[in-house]
Amino acid sequence: MSATGPEPLIPAALQPGDTIGLAPLAGPWQEEPFRQGIAFLRDFGFKIKTLHHDQGEQPFLAAPDRQRAEMLVELYKDPEVKAILACRGGYGCLRLLPLLDYGLFHQLPAKAIIGFSDITALLNTISSRSGLVTFHGPNLTTLTSCNRDSQQRFIQTLSHPERFSLHQQGEILQGGNASGPLVGGNLATLVHLLATDFAPDWSGKIVLLEDVGEAPYRIDRLLTQLALSGKLDEAAGVLLGSFTNCGNEEMIWQRVQELLPESTPLWAGLPIGHGEENWTIPIGAPMRMDSNAGVVSLQL
Repeated sequence: MSATGPEPLIPAALQPGDTIGLAPLAGPWQEEPFRQGIAFLRDFGFKIKTLHHDQGEQPFLAAPDRQRAEMLVELYKDPEVKAILACRGGYGCLRLLPLLDYGLFHQLPAKAIIGFSDITALLNTISSRSGLVTFHGPNLTTLTSCNRDSQQRFIQTLSHPERFSLHQQGEILQGGNASGPLVGGNLATLVHLLATDFAPDWSGKIVLLEDVGEAPYRIDRLLTQLALSGKLDEAAGVLLGSFTNCGNEEMIWQRVQELLPESTPLWAGLPIGHGEENWTIPIGAPMRMDSNAGVVSLQL
């Protein structure tokens, strides 16, 4: 245990022939992208494991809360399963947070948990409480709607997690270097975690932010709340992914820059989020953000 939390646990590399467990962690999905996602994984030589689940009474949830939590645990305990991929985001992960025993993810052999959007809540909480490095990347049902680069990064990052690096793809708004574990993901989900026992610690962290379908005034309100809570002052560096259908992205960048200390490195326009670009990136891993070289890299 380090001064900042559990030591990071890097999951073992995925190999062709390994089994990926599919977890209904949030909302329900359409059948066609589900089938396409499975076909994509099988094309790369992976086996697939699914568990039976009930829809439940809520139309916005894939299954009742306790069943979703139990399926995540069952897949993580299963020695046959080498990684767990969220079927879809949407809504519902906050409801799972008090139902999980986070010691489980530290005690058992480390395996990748992958997803994004609403899955942000689980990725950050599991990582901060157990040390397990999780992965912000495509869900099963978005795999085939991502572009080819994102699909390749998904496979490469899970096959070689120890080699992760991200060469700067957007704009450096504020230069400088920063080191620290990576946290973050979906902006709205992160704000919903504030003032709860599950809010991630941003002190000395490199923070990733992205979102989709939020009106510009709502994005402004979410960012302002982060600033008023002190979270932005705590960050060692900030990475902005895509803000799909959220209005003018450069205005969002400008607002972040207004709220962020001038000494904090800030990059924008990274290929991470709800658009066709969604590169896979490790949450909880120690990272270095080097503005001179234009690289974010794993620092073990």
